[in-house]
Amino acid sequence: MNTLAHDRVSESAPDFMFERDMETMARGRIAELQAERLRWTLDHAYRNIPHYKRLFDGAGIKPKQLSSIDDLRHFPFTVKTDLRDNYPFGMFAHPIDELSRLHASSGTTGKPTVVGYTAAELENWAGLMARSMAAAGARPGDVVHNAYGYGLFTGGLGAHYGAERLGCTVVPASGGGTERQVMLLQDFGARVLCSTPSYALNIAEVAETQGVDIAALPLQKGLFGAEPWSEETRGELDRRLGITAVDLYGLSEIMGPGVACECDTARSGLHGWEDHFLFEIIDPETLEPLPMGESGELVITTLTKETMPMIRYRTRDITRLSDEPCICGRTHVRILRLTGRCDDMMIIRGVNVYPLQVESVLTGLPGLSPHFQIVLDNAGAMDAMTVEVEIATDAPSGHEDLASSARDVRHHIKSIIGVTCDVVAKRPGELPRSEGKAIRVRDLRKNC
Repeated sequence: MNTLAHDRVSESAPDFMFERDMETMARGRIAELQAERLRWTLDHAYRNIPHYKRLFDGAGIKPKQLSSIDDLRHFPFTVKTDLRDNYPFGMFAHPIDELSRLHASSGTTGKPTVVGYTAAELENWAGLMARSMAAAGARPGDVVHNAYGYGLFTGGLGAHYGAERLGCTVVPASGGGTERQVMLLQDFGARVLCSTPSYALNIAEVAETQGVDIAALPLQKGLFGAEPWSEETRGELDRRLGITAVDLYGLSEIMGPGVACECDTARSGLHGWEDHFLFEIIDPETLEPLPMGESGELVITTLTKETMPMIRYRTRDITRLSDEPCICGRTHVRILRLTGRCDDMMIIRGVNVYPLQVESVLTGLPGLSPHFQIVLDNAGAMDAMTVEVEIATDAPSGHEDLASSARDVRHHIKSIIGVTCDVVAKRPGELPRSEGKAIRVRDLRKNC
């Protein structure tokens, strides 16, 4: 692949940037670079991965038929089952002895999805995470407390090497041992916290029970990803941790964390790094591409992945794209806050409900902790939803009564989302705490 010369649209963007020339590239130059790299990616996948050759041939299309980025719509999609069907290494364009690392998903719904990286790809990944962390407000010399899990999960090592590339000092705390995490935040003076948003709230809660004012510590920035979270949760994180909470996005299948990240200047959509990824929005029913600004399913094509290129990968995430200029000076398209996942949608008494909608209603309600779970079960021929909430330890007077609190929550869910559900209020500490990705839905249905 040849790289193009890059021109900048702004010589005076206000934020520190890790790769200013790339991050402020003019929109026309981004499109040229994407077209060049897309042609290479399609040809590379077709020649080196039997799955893509079968897929393209079955659709009656060849890489050489791409004359512009718009022609990508004629190429078939890749879905998660393709990775599982080709487990473990059938989607790789390189033999294992040419790779430097393997990662894999948890495999909770079957075989894990396996991803591989050459040394060059690990360099790219570290650079994109450094770029993302700088956008979020991290700076060279900062102490970064990394509470993402280390291991096969891409979060821990992705954040670790990105922070080191930026020039930060990393505390590789991983997940769990929350009391110790609080101690390390106090003693090491981290300025940046990396974790899932639910675990960050867990850290805040444990700090409060220990009498530690975590908002008074040097901590200033938080990079939170690996699970969907709402604007209401952002407000809780900002308030309870005394930080600027920034959204980080990534998928193991695409690279890991660092595919996109908010800037701390605007916090209005995640800057998707278009020199490495091409983003589309499609109608999840018709599968047709949608115009800029319309809501639909996010589809990503990798542009620089050598080992496991992904062609039109259906993420199942529902969002919108914006190419409006950002006040930070970065020109890459923004992925607006995810509103849910196609496969997370629940139909309760004829109403479409997403877990994020429930979180948005619950977060910030007086007298409640930020911890909750949705329990799905059968109710005759229909599905029933029960929301388990927890009373906050500092609940205002009048909110301690469990039955009264449950009635209030049920009313709010009905009036805002439009669905009738049962609500069970529990005492402080009774709901499970997250040490990684939060489990928001327990599905007990027998016919699902």
